[in-house]
Amino acid sequence: MNVTIIGTGYVGLVTGACLADLGNNVFCLDLDEKKIAMLNRGEVPIYEPGLGELIERNVEAGRLTFSTDVEASVAHAAIQFVAVGTPPDEDGSADLKYVLAAARNIAKHTNQFTVVVDKSTVPVGTAEKVAAVLQGELAERFPDALQRPGFTVISNPEFLKEGAAVEDFTRPDRIILGADSDPMGEKGLALLRQLYVPFNRNHERTRVMDVRSAEFTKYAANAMLATRISFMNELASLAELVGADIELVRQGIGSDPRIGYSFLYAGTGYGGSCFPKDVKALIRTGEEHGRKLKILQAVEDVNADQKTSLVKKVFARYGRDLTGRTFGLWGLAFKPNTDDMRDAPSRMIIKELLLAGARILAHDPIAGSEALRVLRYDLNEWAHLLENFSLVAKPVDALSAVDGLLIATEWKVYRSPNWNAVKNAMKHPIIFDGRNLYDPETMRAEAFDYFAVGRRTAMSQA
Repeated sequence: MNVTIIGTGYVGLVTGACLADLGNNVFCLDLDEKKIAMLNRGEVPIYEPGLGELIERNVEAGRLTFSTDVEASVAHAAIQFVAVGTPPDEDGSADLKYVLAAARNIAKHTNQFTVVVDKSTVPVGTAEKVAAVLQGELAERFPDALQRPGFTVISNPEFLKEGAAVEDFTRPDRIILGADSDPMGEKGLALLRQLYVPFNRNHERTRVMDVRSAEFTKYAANAMLATRISFMNELASLAELVGADIELVRQGIGSDPRIGYSFLYAGTGYGGSCFPKDVKALIRTGEEHGRKLKILQAVEDVNADQKTSLVKKVFARYGRDLTGRTFGLWGLAFKPNTDDMRDAPSRMIIKELLLAGARILAHDPIAGSEALRVLRYDLNEWAHLLENFSLVAKPVDALSAVDGLLIATEWKVYRSPNWNAVKNAMKHPIIFDGRNLYDPETMRAEAFDYFAVGRRTAMSQA
């Protein structure tokens, strides 16, 4: 089938490459000329395991094209996926200007029945706004309604985890399709069912519902996962006060099949492109309808506090004036297997430490250059403090004569270090673990002072 993807960001690239790999002819449109030039040179603007190879294979096979030509993109296919950004507005609501602009461009050029698929994460009611734009533009082009090409808007939210997006797309838990029940909606639904046939061979994964419910499902899913994270982080804070071990608690409650283990890890808070933005947007939607979402507001508040939890442990140990002290930092990206720094907890950690006068030696396998870019924005008038921030090539290089090591991202390379080498490199063998990678008793035996999240503090007996 012919498919057009509008937007070559994270969702658009993964969707386009995976659909092309199934044999479809995919046209990826983006108005960013630099990004399209990069993709046509074989360079991928984001880091996602397996994505580069997937794109290269399908470009060589002639099934995947990148272009800035709007008219050609609309002419290419009856199925138009809208996968553009929906950044948070100042009030927390999702900014739909790119979604509506995409709809406007489709309407200006289409001459056939068109299925406009909202792949972007959008608030409830967006499909109706998109439909209104399409209807208005088409009415101007075709005053005679009998000559006017038909269309339908279908909600098809994505459920991709960064770092495992290719696997998630090719082996989905569910495919949500929100469609109108009129003839146009049924026609569009039939086309999308045909497109997604390869994913339903073992068992039916498609869930069909009305459009508004599909739009709401995406926000509800992310809000639930964010809630589990903040719930565990709040319990972790209490566990430290009462002398409980949150890891043992996690195992105890996670073994209940009604609860499960997923997203129950205490840490330094959630980040990335989805949870922070979507929780804010859902809270804002509630406000627009006169409903205060108290639980989600608490989820957001707990997460904001949690991002400073590791720094508070450093202050408790060394005081708030860190002038003359150096700290190692393992991990910058908001999670492993990505270079995404959006709302990464490391950003708050770095800013607070630099403002307190510390020097930082940081390592991340992938996200170093992106970290430097966003830190210049974060520090703003204090950008000169980046003189005290250094990126290093190896994890051990971040340990040279440091007063302590902070862990912000649970990359595999940090899971089993040579403890003798770590200890010998450090000025003070102290670890502030924001991801609970290590066992406190092991740390005590290895002669480290160990401060984790919601776990008993391990003090060296050396």
